[in-house]
Amino acid sequence: MKKIGKNISKEEAYLKREDYQQNLLRKLSAVKDEIMLGGGKKAIEKHKAKGKLTARERINKLIDKDSKFFELNLFAAYGMYSDYGGAPSSGTIFGIGKIHNRNFVLVANDATVKAGAWFPITAKKNLRAQEIAMQNRLPVVYLVDSAGVFLPLQEEIFPDKEHFGRIFRNNAVMSSMGIPQIAAIMGSCVAGGAYLPIMSDEALIVEGEGSVFLAGAHLVKAAIGEVIDNESLGGAKVQSNISGVTDYIMKDDDECLKQIRSLVEKLGKFPKAGFNRANPKPPKFDSKEIYGILPEDQIKPYDMYEVLARIVDDSEIDEYKAGYGKTIITAYARIDGWAVGIVANQRSIVKTETGEMQVGGVIYSDSADKATRFIMNCNQKKIPLVFLQDVTGFMVGSRAEHGGIIKDGAKMVNAVANSVVPKITIIIGNSFGAGNYAMCGKAYDPRFIFAYPNAKIAVMGGAQASSVLLDIKIGQAKKSGKEITEEDKKRFLAEITESYESKSNPLYAAARLWIDEIIDPALTREYISMAIEAADNNPEMPRFNPGVIQT
Repeated sequence: MKKIGKNISKEEAYLKREDYQQNLLRKLSAVKDEIMLGGGKKAIEKHKAKGKLTARERINKLIDKDSKFFELNLFAAYGMYSDYGGAPSSGTIFGIGKIHNRNFVLVANDATVKAGAWFPITAKKNLRAQEIAMQNRLPVVYLVDSAGVFLPLQEEIFPDKEHFGRIFRNNAVMSSMGIPQIAAIMGSCVAGGAYLPIMSDEALIVEGEGSVFLAGAHLVKAAIGEVIDNESLGGAKVQSNISGVTDYIMKDDDECLKQIRSLVEKLGKFPKAGFNRANPKPPKFDSKEIYGILPEDQIKPYDMYEVLARIVDDSEIDEYKAGYGKTIITAYARIDGWAVGIVANQRSIVKTETGEMQVGGVIYSDSADKATRFIMNCNQKKIPLVFLQDVTGFMVGSRAEHGGIIKDGAKMVNAVANSVVPKITIIIGNSFGAGNYAMCGKAYDPRFIFAYPNAKIAVMGGAQASSVLLDIKIGQAKKSGKEITEEDKKRFLAEITESYESKSNPLYAAARLWIDEIIDPALTREYISMAIEAADNNPEMPRFNPGVIQT
């Protein structure tokens, strides 16, 4: 075992970095507070006047007391759909919570946001919830209160493979996988949306508020001329006592949530994956010191070992190939007791045994080769992988090309793509270009992917991209016969940089579900532990077969 970390001098530089990170968290917290109001105070008051709980209140009453609900994709749709008044959190809340000490994926429509209507990103978010449930074999509870598809955008949500219908397909697939699904109809449940609760294993319905039908009263009248009200058409008593569609009639939200807890309590035990876990030990250093380690400027170096020392148990690692491929750290460790394999970008400028200086955050041939071998080892040993990304990409230039960087990079990408143990990715800083892929970005199926508030996700860094885009813009202007002044160049560069920076911001990524959540760096251990505990519910892992990896 190797002890890592040292006491950090908390002088001016540290305090400036700490303040920068804490300021990012304060801004993020303000955005969260706004989002968690859903459709706004008036919409919440109107909702509660019906005797209904809000979506988050329902979840909080459903989970075990004193347990934590790990909400995911909270920032979904942030800054999107402004033409329609926005869709805070996409009108759906989901995450992982414990009921009778068992992890569940919990999904709840927020009826204060456009009556819980489904926007395109809402479908994507629900599909992500189901993906997490299937990958980790977690049972699901749906708390349904939705008016169905948001009709002005129906063409973006209805017909394609990853659209609305895929959700019901997943209901069927999860049922065949033996994943329990319980649905509570706590409000409207209309049209195609009616299939979700009814394709679950058991369905509860709240009398007076819950209703489920393929077409509401207005559409029925328009289609076949029949005049009927919604309660007589598909209310609780009709669907439970006449049609037999639903299984339990509940008098209100509280009784419904208690009934779900009672049903869950009787679930049998399922096999586990059996990942190694020992008694947890806290790090030797305060996790909040990560704030003062990370730089304000993303291009500045820092020592990733110091970050690790504030994440891993007892600040202790078994480092693999410590003296080789130094721009990637590979190490076995424990996090909250769980055995993990860590693949982390080292941002310090490092010196090789031959005296060569390597730029931190860049993947060289030797570091790619080392990471590939380590990933294979973790698959052989059944150890979950944790990727800590702060990567600007693979090394470029004639020396790197002649040394076979493409081949070595391809080996690493191959190993990541074919890895079968759970992968958890955290974007600590930069996540650029093919480095995003090699370090297990969203396209490479991490079970969970999180980002720090200072993360940047883009094809390349802002300075490089702005320079390239400026050259293109100047070239286009010259072709059209326009004369470009130095002031024009400065204005173009400022416009390009602002646009590029805003789109590489983690909020932009979180809104589009490229990441599962933006997390407080001090809570890194907590999120990794939750992710591995969730992954431990799936005992089925195919044999690792890396395919063709050229040597």
